[in-house]
Amino acid sequence: MKKYSFRKFINDIHLWLGLGSGIILFFVCLSGTLLVFEEETKALFTEEFLVDTTAGEKMPMEVLSEKLKREGEINSITLPAKADEPYLFSIKTNPKQRRGSTFFVDPYTGNYQKEMKSSLDGFFMTMFRLHRWMLLDMEIGRPIVGIATLIFLMLSISGLILWFPKRIKWKNLKPGFKIKFSANWKRINHDLHNTLGFYACIFLVIMTLTGLCWSFQWYRDAGSAVLGTKIFGNRGSGPKVNSALTADTKVLSIAEILDVANSELPYNGQIRLSVPKTHKEVYTLTKNDASGFSPVTTDKLVLDQDGTVLKKELFSEKPLNVRIAALIKPLHLGTIYGTFSKIIYFIACLIATSLPITGTLIWWNKLKKKPQKA
Repeated sequence: MKKYSFRKFINDIHLWLGLGSGIILFFVCLSGTLLVFEEETKALFTEEFLVDTTAGEKMPMEVLSEKLKREGEINSITLPAKADEPYLFSIKTNPKQRRGSTFFVDPYTGNYQKEMKSSLDGFFMTMFRLHRWMLLDMEIGRPIVGIATLIFLMLSISGLILWFPKRIKWKNLKPGFKIKFSANWKRINHDLHNTLGFYACIFLVIMTLTGLCWSFQWYRDAGSAVLGTKIFGNRGSGPKVNSALTADTKVLSIAEILDVANSELPYNGQIRLSVPKTHKEVYTLTKNDASGFSPVTTDKLVLDQDGTVLKKELFSEKPLNVRIAALIKPLHLGTIYGTFSKIIYFIACLIATSLPITGTLIWWNKLKKKPQKA
């Protein structure tokens, strides 16, 4: 009787966990694959709002703001890093709105248009609900997806262990780096599972470790304790800062506030400015460096209405643990390096979607062999 080895134990864990969770993981990974390029896909089916850069100089910000106030109360203004892209105004068109509607504005002509709904909005919302809750109620679907994600983490680790041969020599390792397309379909299927799984493993581990932050409160709390800072701690408005100005203090225009911001953050990048609605509120501004390593890392300014800098946060000066916590969402979504990382994540998610299929076929082929040997 053969000794029950550690490798056989890992193989059994990999096999039965994979078979038990395969159908859930297939749909979670498939929906995740489709969501990687959600915005780009929807843009293909929506009429593009064009900016006429030949129309002369940009119109003053105050003039644009006055025009958009006809539509409702302005929440925030987003200024792109590129000259040929529109400004984005977030406007509450009625008091019941929480986030407001987005309006595209041509800064050269003053023309604007409310964001058009894409014909794929419903489809991607379904994919989002499938990815997060398996189309079930949140309280039921969230733990199901969370448990499946934990299993996927164990499958990734056990699969990596099984990828290494019993005797670690180059001649034994070499076949694991390539797919032998000249072999029969069973060997090709095995290589697709083994080799592609190896190449995607590091990205899949990152996705699972970060994705669990949305599934379990205990996981977020444990992660926060390990990092020494709260995960998703920047959600909400945070500590409220009120204006210290008196009624007779001169306030600056939005254009002047932007000048102050650009002098404090002297680089080219996208700016998002929240607009105060009363004399007691302040401006909150975030800006990312267009030439920086990541399009999702932002610096933050809190400005009083007279341009006084009340708070300045530079991402590069934050402690490492705070930066890691801030990057959990872009690490999960694949947006951390823009289009480059999204392409890598799309391929990795596509591989992850195929793993339950190729893995089940490997088990089925081995199952059919046993009666023949007997």
